[in-house]
Amino acid sequence: MSIFWPALPEDCTVAGPGGAPHPRRGELVGRGNEMGQLMLALAAARSGRGAALFVTGEPGVGKTRLATEALAMAAETNMVTVRGRASAVGSPVPYRPLVEALLLLSRAGLLPDPEELGRYGPVMARLLTGARYTDADAASHLVVAETMLRLLTVVGERKGCLLVLDDLHDADAGTLAVVEYLLDNIGHQPAVLLLVTGCAPGAAAELATRARQRGAAAVLDLAPLSRPDVHLLIAAELRVPPAEVCPDLVHRAVDSSAGIPFVVKELVHDLSGRAAHPAHPAPSDPRTPSVPATVADSVRRQAGRLGPLGAELLGMAALFGRRFALPVLERAIGRDHTELSAVLRAAVASYLITPDGPGTQWYAFRYPLAAEALLDDLGPGERTRYVRRAARALADLHPGLPGTWCEHAAQLHEHAGDTPEAIRLYAEAAGRATGEGAVDRAVELLTRAHRLVEPDTAPELHATVLERLLDAVARSARFDRLPAPATVLDTLGGDGGEHGIPAQRRAGLHARLSEIATLTGRPAEALWHLDIARALLGSHPADEYAALVDLSAVHVELSRLAPDRLRTATRYAHRALEAAQRVDLPEVACRALLLLGQLAREQDEPTAAAHFRRARAIALARRLPVPRMAADVHLAVVAASHDGRTTRIEQTRREALDMGLLPLAHETGFVLALDRIQHGRFDEARDRIREAAADASRLGLGRPLAMLRLAEAVRYAHQGRRAEMRGALERLAPLLDAAPGVRAMSYGLARAFCSLLEERHEAAGQEFAQALAYDAENPAMGGFGKHGIILLLGVLDGRMGRRHHTEVTLASAGTTRWNHQFTGFAHAVLLGREGRPEEATAAAVKALEAAEPFPVAHRLCLRLVAQSAYDDGWGTPVEWLREAEEYFHEAGLQAVAGAGRALLRGMGASVRQRRTGTERVPADLRRCGITVREYEVARLVAERISNKDIAGRLHISLRTVEKHVASLLQKTGHPNRTAFATAAQDLVA
Repeated sequence: MSIFWPALPEDCTVAGPGGAPHPRRGELVGRGNEMGQLMLALAAARSGRGAALFVTGEPGVGKTRLATEALAMAAETNMVTVRGRASAVGSPVPYRPLVEALLLLSRAGLLPDPEELGRYGPVMARLLTGARYTDADAASHLVVAETMLRLLTVVGERKGCLLVLDDLHDADAGTLAVVEYLLDNIGHQPAVLLLVTGCAPGAAAELATRARQRGAAAVLDLAPLSRPDVHLLIAAELRVPPAEVCPDLVHRAVDSSAGIPFVVKELVHDLSGRAAHPAHPAPSDPRTPSVPATVADSVRRQAGRLGPLGAELLGMAALFGRRFALPVLERAIGRDHTELSAVLRAAVASYLITPDGPGTQWYAFRYPLAAEALLDDLGPGERTRYVRRAARALADLHPGLPGTWCEHAAQLHEHAGDTPEAIRLYAEAAGRATGEGAVDRAVELLTRAHRLVEPDTAPELHATVLERLLDAVARSARFDRLPAPATVLDTLGGDGGEHGIPAQRRAGLHARLSEIATLTGRPAEALWHLDIARALLGSHPADEYAALVDLSAVHVELSRLAPDRLRTATRYAHRALEAAQRVDLPEVACRALLLLGQLAREQDEPTAAAHFRRARAIALARRLPVPRMAADVHLAVVAASHDGRTTRIEQTRREALDMGLLPLAHETGFVLALDRIQHGRFDEARDRIREAAADASRLGLGRPLAMLRLAEAVRYAHQGRRAEMRGALERLAPLLDAAPGVRAMSYGLARAFCSLLEERHEAAGQEFAQALAYDAENPAMGGFGKHGIILLLGVLDGRMGRRHHTEVTLASAGTTRWNHQFTGFAHAVLLGREGRPEEATAAAVKALEAAEPFPVAHRLCLRLVAQSAYDDGWGTPVEWLREAEEYFHEAGLQAVAGAGRALLRGMGASVRQRRTGTERVPADLRRCGITVREYEVARLVAERISNKDIAGRLHISLRTVEKHVASLLQKTGHPNRTAFATAAQDLVA
């Protein structure tokens, strides 16, 4: 191991993903391509073919680190490794990096005797002693360059040599002249020249460009690390497997470092040093983390090189956060663009800032910690002066603070210590963000505002911020941004705690907390908040707060176990709507209308759709993007239940995700997962459910997670996979309190359907009965078979008749395409029993049209009604049974497939023998009952081959061939073999 690469501790190799060792502390991460090029160059040097490579990149990106790894890799193959570094500190030393390399060789005993270099030996000696050349030595650079070239030849003669020259951007002109000579002549020497330089404009950067253009050197331009590589680097630094690194730590490191390895390492060690477990730092507020001292020193040195004007520019820019507008700074500093352009170019060249977008109006700090470090360096008086000048410039240039200028102004007032104005502006900026559909951004802004609230903050302002924050959290599911419970209870306790918020306004806050508790699956807590809210309203509640309490009551009712919960919830929603209309609260009115639509949809879809459309109209008129999005989602679901097209649901779900409306998006995710299951696209459903369930679990969304667990069970049930279905239902069990109506759905959609596919009809009847019992105790808001398959089974068993059919089809749920297949076949069965076979057949045709997209339910219907159709003389029961038997056999559902074969035998129809190779028989022929051997004969008959020749080819008797041919003609309905051969030409193609 080389002296340039310290040995690693024995205990820092830990298995990573797939069992492979993950990077150890100090190990290089994310530079595989660059290391590959270096390995090739070193191997070539050992064979006598030299090469030169430049390593460039911004400060902290790992240029020197890559060079160190190259030295270690060369040393492991016994190459001679030597390194020199240029420096801008102190008096200039001619050829400093070259002299440093020679001294290192001398200390290691590897420096050749001067005699070995011939007439260039004295030149080497003069370099080592530091003697200067006289003016008469006009060609001194060339002489030194040739000396170094010959030195590399001698040193690398046996195993090759690697010469690293670091910080070449600080090198003197003589060193660069020598390097240029080496670049042109290194190709025939057993050495690699590795040149490390920054990419700021300068002589070294120009040399790298020229060398690359003429093919004298390769340039390895190091980019920042990607997010996965940052994750690996954190794991390596903390000496833990990647899977054990807290995702929040990765997010914070990526967000704060811009992928610069130096910043990542320092930040990770700073964060983990303040945590009980290094890989899981304690949650902190979402502000930029404190700046590690090493990073702050680096930023300070870079900024110091820009002079007083540069320090003023960057210090004032840091007040705006990561991104800043140059025109505002020009106005605040009192300098025009021409005066500041030189400083800007230098700041960009130093990689402290970078242009942000087209033109020269906006700039951004290269990474957020740079702005934080500069801000920390401002003294209190200096900061106040900067803030006043910047705020004045902002107001002059952008009167009224339109767009994002409001947020910038809030930041300035926060830095100035003007907390009330900062809170007010953050809240106003959040309202604008919500109005533009940027819900996540609104949460961030309101979190900042609430963090600034202090005991002496005006009650009105405090309440406004808390109300808006709770609303934004409920929309976005960003429950991590909720204030600490103790803080909230202090705000809401007694007569407003220490904050003096009026009782009715506190009732509204409790109502919001109740809704959040319902969302997260905590019904008891939701009821507790609702009871307090009702008590705080008093006997003469203001409509503004009464409407909010009634809305939260709707959500609480829907989580209660009560037979009248839907009626009660509907009454509260109507009351909330009326109150909201009286005091002109359009968003509250929209929320009430959306709830009314959801409550009405199962029984009265036209009314439900009218509620959704009305909510959408209000939202559009009052420019409320959140309720408009929710109305669009619900209208798309209504339309898809009839036309079967889910494109609009997919589109609205993506829009909801883009807006940050995660609870709404996940409710829609259940609808789409169930649609995939009904359409037999089980793999798509699995992927969708897994992804959405993981996200809902991470966010703490109780009801959506319960619905997705239900969808998982339904997916297994529709494939007849009982064991897996039971496992999914066990995972659902702890979540049932979060969504009480799911109990009925778990019996109807999952357990009973699975029993039907197992031909356990008695068990299915009991499970459907249990679903109905749960629905009576606690009505479900989703379908579970009540308006579809339960009716069909009841009609087939004789327990239900025309009256039941009429009642079901009058309900809106009975008219969806999924339920229409069941109600349509129930109608056909009733018509058949009434002696109206033609009408029964026509009804069956319509039911089959509705069933066409649903492969499992379609064939299950055929199996269920075939016997009744056969007995009453309508439809084509034999064809139906053959189609169902074939489908279920191929799906591996042998119980229901076997039942189909038994029914066929009972009808005197031929039954296929299930032999290996049945998949080769075309589907149309399989439905006719053609066996594998008959298909083999059919192919030869289609070629118009005689029975005798067929017998010879298939090695069977002539009589057997004749029997197969007769069976073919009978099953396919052809009068003779000629007609069959003509119709079956495609079998020969």
